[in-house]
Amino acid sequence: MNLPYTVTTNELLDLLLNVAPIRPVFIWGAPGIGKSALVEEFAREVGLPCVSLLGSQLAPEDIIGIPQIQDGVSAFLPPKMIARKDPYVLFLDELNACSQEVQKAFYSLIHERRIGEYHLPHGSVVIGAGNRSQDSAIVKTMSSALINRMVHVQLAAHPRDWLKWAQANGIHPWVINYITQRPDHLFSQPPKTEEPFSTPRSWHMLSDALWEYRAGEADVPQDALRMLAYSCLSPAHAGMFLAFAKNMRNQHMLEDIIAKEARWPTSPQDRDLLYFLAQSFRAMLLYELPKTKQQITQDKLGFVYRVKAMLKELSTINFEIAQMTVASGDGEALPDWFMVEVVRDLPRLVRKE
Repeated sequence: MNLPYTVTTNELLDLLLNVAPIRPVFIWGAPGIGKSALVEEFAREVGLPCVSLLGSQLAPEDIIGIPQIQDGVSAFLPPKMIARKDPYVLFLDELNACSQEVQKAFYSLIHERRIGEYHLPHGSVVIGAGNRSQDSAIVKTMSSALINRMVHVQLAAHPRDWLKWAQANGIHPWVINYITQRPDHLFSQPPKTEEPFSTPRSWHMLSDALWEYRAGEADVPQDALRMLAYSCLSPAHAGMFLAFAKNMRNQHMLEDIIAKEARWPTSPQDRDLLYFLAQSFRAMLLYELPKTKQQITQDKLGFVYRVKAMLKELSTINFEIAQMTVASGDGEALPDWFMVEVVRDLPRLVRKE
């Protein structure tokens, strides 16, 4: 299922607080996006214990129980994990990964909060979750009868919400700072091949590994850092994170280059760092350069001259990266007046080869 709208974690939590107590809610979303964590947070908010069942690991008898003779008649005894005396949150994770027989066993549980003669305690809440078919996960077609028994929402990764959560939950500062600068790297679509990909969960795993490796010291060896990054993240994001980590070890490198106290890195081994610095340089230009030439102050004039000199130096080291620094691409373009100056002084940078 791919709904025509998505919700953020904050919006979903608000929806659960208002809707889930009266109607079962099903949360759709990619693996690692935070569905389980959000349900656990909801349970804490309402003060109820959370019981999780994995649909992909269930058989029908795990739901409806097993028959037993009582007073000459058979009765199904529901499993102890479900049959509780006090209200609780029942989280049916990977619900759409279970077989059709297991799905049928959920019908009365979801719709009526009942299994045979056993009814969930008053005040209990039932929430389901699952991945989508486009997520390269194990999913099975959910029956129309089961779909029609729930309210459906689709969760999307939202960097601002995740960063707020990360700051309150001890996520490693390198991870927080990186996602702050590259919020588009918080989540990547699951690949068709078997390889790691970036999700809120995988960034959390990298954070845990960074904290545990040498107790979170900043001097994690480069080889170990490379191994950790490529073990958790999409390859492209891992490479960028490594460049970012290099820059974090010398946080003022870009400022030093601008101040002529350092030079662009030239070693082939530092190409990732050069690329990251160039992208940071571009972001600085977008923020610092006036929108019109008439807004240039005397102080800014020196900065403009230095910027053009830095672009010239960068082009002698790596012409392609220099071109990418001034190119508009699919994002925000540098001011028109500045591009006119670049065309005049560094025409090859904007010439289509």
